[in-house]
Order: sequence, then structure tokens, then C-alpha cells
Amino acid sequence: MREVKNFINGEYRASSAGKTFDKLNPCTGSLFAKVHEATREDVDAAVKAARDALDGPWGRMSESERGAILYKVAEGIDARFDEFLAAECADTGKPYGIASHIDIPRGAANFRVFADAVKNFATEAFQTATPDGKGAFNIAVRKRKGVIAVISPWNLPLLLMTWKVGPALACGNTVVVKPSEETPTTTSLLGEVMNAAGVPPGVFNVVNGFGPDSAGAFLTEHKGVDAITFTGETRTGEVIARAAAKGLRDVSIECGGKNPALVFADCDMDKAIEGTLRSVFANCGQVCLGTERVYVERPIFDEFVERLARAAADFTLGLPDDPRTDMGPLVSHEHQQKVLSYYQLAVDEGAQVVLGGGVPEMPPELAGGAWVQPTIWTGLPDDSRVVREEIFGPCCHIRPFDTEEEAIALANDTTYGLASAVWTENVSRALRVSTAIDCGITWVNSWFLRDLRTAFGGTKESGIGREGGEHSLEFYTELQNVCIKI
Repeated sequence: MREVKNFINGEYRASSAGKTFDKLNPCTGSLFAKVHEATREDVDAAVKAARDALDGPWGRMSESERGAILYKVAEGIDARFDEFLAAECADTGKPYGIASHIDIPRGAANFRVFADAVKNFATEAFQTATPDGKGAFNIAVRKRKGVIAVISPWNLPLLLMTWKVGPALACGNTVVVKPSEETPTTTSLLGEVMNAAGVPPGVFNVVNGFGPDSAGAFLTEHKGVDAITFTGETRTGEVIARAAAKGLRDVSIECGGKNPALVFADCDMDKAIEGTLRSVFANCGQVCLGTERVYVERPIFDEFVERLARAAADFTLGLPDDPRTDMGPLVSHEHQQKVLSYYQLAVDEGAQVVLGGGVPEMPPELAGGAWVQPTIWTGLPDDSRVVREEIFGPCCHIRPFDTEEEAIALANDTTYGLASAVWTENVSRALRVSTAIDCGITWVNSWFLRDLRTAFGGTKESGIGREGGEHSLEFYTELQNVCIKI
């Protein structure tokens, strides 16, 4: 059994109050690790260490020197790939096939990408006329923002944590990370890699715990924190935004979604089925960018529903290290109960259950895990809760539409605005529809195809701000104007 401690000022530390909580294996329900819960004093120590490190060697390094160290961090993740893979899958239950191709490689890549990006991050300069005719120059200077609080989620723990830590460190900041209590292991393990790579003590800190009256609240409310970046559910994002308002600290918040896919009759059906299968069921549906609302043009509706259900019925549920496994469990029993409550609600609201709708029968050694069936519904009204509320499980509702205008209206009929997918072979339609959808990113004839240089984030209740490429670097720096009179 693992013991997961806090990582403060380059050292692993037990909870100052001796408090621990259990981390269960989502596949079996058995005890996987004991996690040390950070107290307010522990969080104070982590923020102080981060503040002190700003004025230490890290703050005096050039971008190239910091970049070289961040490359070593990436190399350290690569060198311990199997260890990170096992830890990530033990925490989440996701199949090795997914984590080995996405989570761990992207976790390492985030350090390389931003170590390079910061070297080419331009500012601005203006020559200004003055009354005496001699002029002035205005020069923009980018400076680090300070101590960054990183609140990272449980669905892609290493990937989404490093997506924030990578650019924050590249810009010369220091960080205090609060990983999800459900998935603390790879974030803790990264401390060893940081030390081995030569990251000075205090630059990277980790405090474990929960939200209210625990490490999450202690960190986001801390006066020593200069900015907060968060990925998670909308209600928690609203709480963090309120905490950040005290002291007028900057926030970057990426929250939930109820993402639509629009499938037109002129699509390539094979591509649309394959892409929608992934966007609905990948990572057991626990992807903020995943599809929960599928709108299909009426002439191909019946065929699409039948083919998607047939493909989803072939999923193999099992242990992460079994190469036959297509789908793992949900992250926890608590989340399983939430998803199952929506499965029952769908029936209560009048859905036709095309596939799934319950708990699969698993072997005795896995019966205690947080398993649910991949599920497809049709027939629900547009104002039903199942159609309007984020479920975050392996499920979707499919509804027919008749016109392009109707499809766009249905896609936009939500309080969220994170992502969408459009399936059509008509280029003009692709451009019309994709730009008419109110969301942060639209994929056309693809899904989860990411260029890390591009903007990522949501509109409406899906978040505030953008990450990726120079957009991340803008958040993690302060822009100062220097005016020089000639």
C-alpha cells in the first residue's frame, strides 16, 4: 500500500496533524493508498516556500536555463514512464492503452512545449510623438506573476496538472498544486522528478486534501497566492472565483460542459461513428470535452443510432493492464452513484434505453469496483435534466433534427459552452455551423485533435480565460509598460 505525502520545499512531509484519508482502487474497491491531508499550517508552509523560491535561484535564471531544467523534468517522466503509468491507472482505473498514449506522454510534452514557447513569446514596442518633437519609446516587458495555486482535476490527473505547471514554471513562477483527492499519486511522484532534474526547493509544492475546510479552501483563500488556475466542475469554479475576488487575484477557470455533436446526412458515416464513439465513451465518459448530446439529421438517424449502439456494445470492461480492456470503471463509488442516479432519471423522464442503463456484471474480484454500463438513450424532451445537466459518464442522448438552423439552435440551447463536434463533408456547411456554435472549440470531422499552441477554454458556465500556447503564457505573466522619453 502506498503512502502519499505532501511535497513542500523539496521534501515529502506528513500531515502536521497526522491526518490521512483512504484512496480506494476504483476497479476493485480495495484500499490503494493512505494520503496525508494538508492542514492550514501545511498550506502556509507550502506558500511560504513558493514565495521564498521566487527570490532564490529560480527567479534569477534566464528563460533558457529554466527551459533546460524543464526538459530534464520531461526526460525524468519518460525515464519513469512505467511507474507513472501504473500510478495513474491505479488512481483512475483507466486502461493502460489510453494512459500510455495520452496521459503520460502529454504530461511530459507539456514541459517541453512551454519551455520552447516562452523563448518566442513576443511583446510590443511603440514610438510615440511628444510636444517637444524628440519622442519617446514605449516598451512592453513580461514579468512572472508570482505564486500560482494550481487546482487540478481527477479525470486526466498528470496531463491537466502539467498543462498548468509547465507554463507557470517556464514563465518563472512558483506553484502550489492541490490535486484531486481522488487522484493524488502522480502529482506526488512528480516531486521526485523535480528534485532529480534540479528544480530548486520551493518551486514545485504539493498539498493534498479536499475542498471546503481543507487544502483546497486553505490554498485558494491564501493571501500569499497571486493567481489561481482551476479545472473542474462549474460549482467549484464559482467558489474559487469568489475566493479570488478577495485581493482581486487573477483566475483561469475551465469548467464543465454539456457538449453537442452535430451529425449531418452528408457526413462520412464511418468517420462519424468512430469519432462519436470516442467522444462519448473515451475514459469512461469522464472527459470535459466529451459528447453527451448527439444531434443527427433525420434521414440517417436510425442507422446512426443502431451502428453507435452496436459498436458500444462491443466494449470490453476490465482491469487497466489487460490489453483487451476498452473501458475502465468510473473514478469512485461516489461518482458511480451520481452517474447511476442519472441513469434512473433518464428512465423516469421517459427515455428509450437503447443500450446499457445500469451496472455490468463483473467477475467476483472486480465486483466492488465503480463500474457502469456504456449507455445510449433516445426520446427525451429537450428540457429534461438528463439532456441539460452534465453527467460525466459513458452515456449520451441522441435526437434527430431536420434543418441546419435547428441543429445550431439545439447545440446552443445550454448554459455551457466548452466544445462541440460537427460531422459533414460539405466545407461551406462546416464553416457556417462551426462558427455559429457558442463554445470554445469546435472539431470538424474529428474529436480531441489538439495542437498545444492553440487556445483552449470555454464560454458561459464552462469557464473564464484561455490556455494553450501564448494564451497560457499571457496568464502566467504580468505585462508592464516602460515609457522612455528621448
